[in-house]
Amino acid sequence: MWFIVLGVLLVLLKLADIGPPGVWAWWVVLLPFGGAAAWWWWADSSGFTKRAEMQKLEDRKDERRRRNMVSLGIDPRKHSKKNQRAEQFKAMQSKQQETIERKRASQRQKFRDSVLHSRTDSAVSKLDDDEPKR
Repeated sequence: MWFIVLGVLLVLLKLADIGPPGVWAWWVVLLPFGGAAAWWWWADSSGFTKRAEMQKLEDRKDERRRRNMVSLGIDPRKHSKKNQRAEQFKAMQSKQQETIERKRASQRQKFRDSVLHSRTDSAVSKLDDDEPKR
């Protein structure tokens, strides 16, 4: 937007022959329009425009929710505290689940190792029994 405003201003000054832009070459005066085209190309290709649009819609949705809660007589600040408590509870639950899963994984590893070692020990003891005793 700023490139367009600057370009229009420079074109008006060039046409009216006012100030330094009046004596500049036309390509210099029209350069901001090229900058605007480059900006739009970059913004569209990088996803900047879509992200800004989605953020604007999200902000409008949040404001609408806040207005509706106020009109219903619900304090939005209290509601957000409840959401924070719920998030804290979910985080605590997931931490507990991770701890339990780590313990189970270590138990499974111990059982697996004990089974593997018992097979090896039995195979070695079988070889010892086959040897003649002196």
